[in-house]
Amino acid sequence: MPSAEEARRVGAALVAQLDDYLLPRLARLDAPLLVVVGGSTGAGKSTLVNSLVRAPVSAAGVLRPTTRSPVLVSHPADASWFRKGDLLPGLIRTTEPGHDPETLQLVAAPALGPGLAFLDAPDIDSVVDRNRQLAAQLLAAADLWLFVTTAARYADAVPWELLKTARLRGTVIALVLDRVPAEAAGEVSAHLAEMLTEHDMGAAPLFVLPETTLDGQGLVPEEEIRQLHEWFVQLAADADARAAVVRQTLNGALTALGPTVAGLAAAADEQEVAAKTLEERVTVAYRNAGRTLADGLQDGRLLRGEVLARWQEFIGTGEFLRSLESRIGQVRDKIVAAVTGRPAPGRNLQIALESQLVTLVRGVASDAAEQAYAAWQAHPAGSELLAPELQKPAPDLPERAERAIRDWQQWVLDLVRTEAGDKRFVARGAAYAVNGVGLAVMIAVFTSTALIPTGIEVAVGAGTTVAAQKVLEAIFGDQAIRTLAARAREDLVTRIGVLLDQEAARFTDRTGAARLALAPGSALRQAATDVQNAREELALTGTPT
Repeated sequence: MPSAEEARRVGAALVAQLDDYLLPRLARLDAPLLVVVGGSTGAGKSTLVNSLVRAPVSAAGVLRPTTRSPVLVSHPADASWFRKGDLLPGLIRTTEPGHDPETLQLVAAPALGPGLAFLDAPDIDSVVDRNRQLAAQLLAAADLWLFVTTAARYADAVPWELLKTARLRGTVIALVLDRVPAEAAGEVSAHLAEMLTEHDMGAAPLFVLPETTLDGQGLVPEEEIRQLHEWFVQLAADADARAAVVRQTLNGALTALGPTVAGLAAAADEQEVAAKTLEERVTVAYRNAGRTLADGLQDGRLLRGEVLARWQEFIGTGEFLRSLESRIGQVRDKIVAAVTGRPAPGRNLQIALESQLVTLVRGVASDAAEQAYAAWQAHPAGSELLAPELQKPAPDLPERAERAIRDWQQWVLDLVRTEAGDKRFVARGAAYAVNGVGLAVMIAVFTSTALIPTGIEVAVGAGTTVAAQKVLEAIFGDQAIRTLAARAREDLVTRIGVLLDQEAARFTDRTGAARLALAPGSALRQAATDVQNAREELALTGTPT
């Protein structure tokens, strides 16, 4: 469905946040507070991190993208927590700088107080896709997001989308407005404050850093960054304040799971509805094929052409009656067939019946494939699942149909043999009599009256046909013939139904492979409810309920 791509993205982001942040943070509420420093290209994130810890721990430069491997800076006492890999488990820990976005460089900074760490993330608007994805992943793992922007970039759309996401997720946010010309400081900071208020983030701390010259280590002078530095020093020293930030962000993230999971569940429901709709369209197409086939077995259409000619030949030569009367006909026909190289009329009739049935099966299967293909093509999900070969029956259908019909013909002969086992004509051991009666029963399958065709249905040899029918009735009785024909027709319909089901499966196997298992929509809603109930009991930001 068109919603699938977005649902996959949301699902992947949700799983990443569970693994990267929620589960490890719930397991260790007292773990060091993680400040993720994020922002636009060239905002000065790395320079800011270096300046806050008073050491060049993260490479900064004029070339973009600069930060590719994220850098996590912590007090040496906290290094073991980040090294063990519970937080952001998908990133490989290293102590060396690099450009691999799958690694996390760990740096110890004694100047940074224990209990708090900075993570310098890639640019949120990087031209490199993986950098943007990693930036979003890291921001979702933040206890506190320090958003860095500049006087020239603070109104850009991309940062505000991420700020909105962070607010909806409940992440605690602080902002740094960097490189602000002295003459514009009041106007720009006031405008940014207004924008924050409009986006329901007016309470977020805002720090304004002026344009300045960096020192020999590439750091912002201490006096220019003092206010921000002291804010973090106080936060690091106050365990209760850190815990409040962690709990607020954690509570917000857990609360945000509700609508996120609800949207994912709705997309899952849409997938299931689409799968059922597509499968119903296939069912209708092949059900119609089954009905057409059943009608074709009863409306006499199969008794025309080659089948009619072979039936007339079978009756007109007297072979049918001879085959019932003695085994002499069987021996004679074998001799004639051996001399002339031509099969006996009975065999000709059997081959003609098989050919007509295969043609009927191929026709209804072709119609069904076209109908199902067109129905899927008109559906947004179906058009994505279609393949050109589905427009026609499977290439091996004729072969499977021939095999199924030959098996049916043998089943009819076995049925006749079983039902007539104690009758005088067959009991004498004349197997050829079984063949004759079996062929007559097969012909009876293709008439609406379940009787041997007479009159107009067989324009030639009618008298012989009536005689043949009288003999059959004498052997089996009229009701017995009707019963045999009905059972033979039912078995034939069942066997062809299997073929049509196999053809339909070429479509439904595709929905089966694409559809989601175990009704995930309901499971997701229940899981979200359980999480919210547990969150309320935990009371991260208040009194337990």
